[in-house]
Amino acid sequence: MNAGIFVDLRSATPPYEQIRSQVSSLIATGALPLGSRLPTVRSLAADLGIAAGTVARAYKELEAAGLIESRRRNGTVVAHSAPGGEGLTRGTVPEAVTAAVDLLVSAGRDARLSDELLLDLVRGKLRKG
Repeated sequence: MNAGIFVDLRSATPPYEQIRSQVSSLIATGALPLGSRLPTVRSLAADLGIAAGTVARAYKELEAAGLIESRRRNGTVVAHSAPGGEGLTRGTVPEAVTAAVDLLVSAGRDARLSDELLLDLVRGKLRKG
């Protein structure tokens, strides 16, 4: 299972960050529910055609953020505690936010903006607060 995770080796974004971001998004939207088992580092690396260390770094950052946890016998799973959720649990992103994101992506595609540029625009707006 790679849950639709992909890596664009031509992107300026490092592969580990692409994986981290995609897994984080899958958790936030509920596509990876609490307790879901993630693929092993080796199997995801093989599926994506990248080095195991790249996946391990992404998993390490996700674990440091409290999104996943590694268990010796059960492998790596989506963590049960929601860090900094401000009243929201994972998988409960308000529908209005999801709809707004869908609209943004659609508008960006219509304007033929690259994913990187679209993300940069969002990051810039977030920094302005």
